[in-house]
Amino acid sequence: MGDQRILKNQFANGCASLPECSGESLPDDCFRVPFSTVRAVRQLALLFTTMLFSTVIPAIPALGDDVPDYGREARINEQIEPYLFDGDAVWLSDGEREFLSVHIEVEDSRGAVILLHGRDVHLDEEELIGPLRVGLSEHGWDTLSIQMPVLEKGKTYLDYVPILKYAHPRIEAAVRYLEEQGAARIVLAAHSCGVHMANDWMNSISDPPIDGYIAMGLGTTDIGQELQTPFPIGNLAIPVLDIYGTREYPRPLQMVPYRQELLKQNGNPMSMQIPVEGATHFFRGYGQTMVEKLAEWLEGFGQ
Repeated sequence: MGDQRILKNQFANGCASLPECSGESLPDDCFRVPFSTVRAVRQLALLFTTMLFSTVIPAIPALGDDVPDYGREARINEQIEPYLFDGDAVWLSDGEREFLSVHIEVEDSRGAVILLHGRDVHLDEEELIGPLRVGLSEHGWDTLSIQMPVLEKGKTYLDYVPILKYAHPRIEAAVRYLEEQGAARIVLAAHSCGVHMANDWMNSISDPPIDGYIAMGLGTTDIGQELQTPFPIGNLAIPVLDIYGTREYPRPLQMVPYRQELLKQNGNPMSMQIPVEGATHFFRGYGQTMVEKLAEWLEGFGQ
């Protein structure tokens, strides 16, 4: 639509710059044409503009998608599912459609961790979610990584806000599945845009059916975009881990003291913040470090 507006303005400006010629012989910076001809050209230009925008504009989708891009999600599934080496692919239902998840089940499990990935990646991305779903299983935890709703590549935080609600039934389906599998306890662990989705879900219900919450990269938005998803952590009774890189983006780092105050309101003795020295928002190169830090925090649940 932005390009359309530019086109319209340039076209209108070009029409407006036509000189008011009277049909007399004038200097070369004016058209040596009768006024009736100039008027005819303007009328044709107006007709062309009307035809252009009446046919093109309706074909352009409104800014701000309000439904996920299921076509892109299907392509992601096709690329990922055949190459899942650890765990079993499990198709869950959100009540309207099926979505992909991958489950690792261990003997004598201490509980299960649901993993929510960030924007423009997938349920087995190699920097963080992939290492966590395998690494935490080696520490005695079942893991269930689920594919989150997506938009086309390159969309921003504010583009995703209208579709956060589509994550709610997926999270709830994952919880039900793990309960049916007999999980002793369920912890939700989310990264980046997955955190926004988790927060939006927890803000929508009074008593989330989980036993713990791990937020990785809490509060990040795109440049110039204000946070639209409040932090629920101060209202939760369950333990919360707020873990972030010391090289996180500036605004989330500025909110660290505020989030600390919310954790005090939370009041659970396990609730805490953990900085990861040197890590960025994406924790690139820190996959194993994150496994160790999350596993150590999860020790607080006991056997």
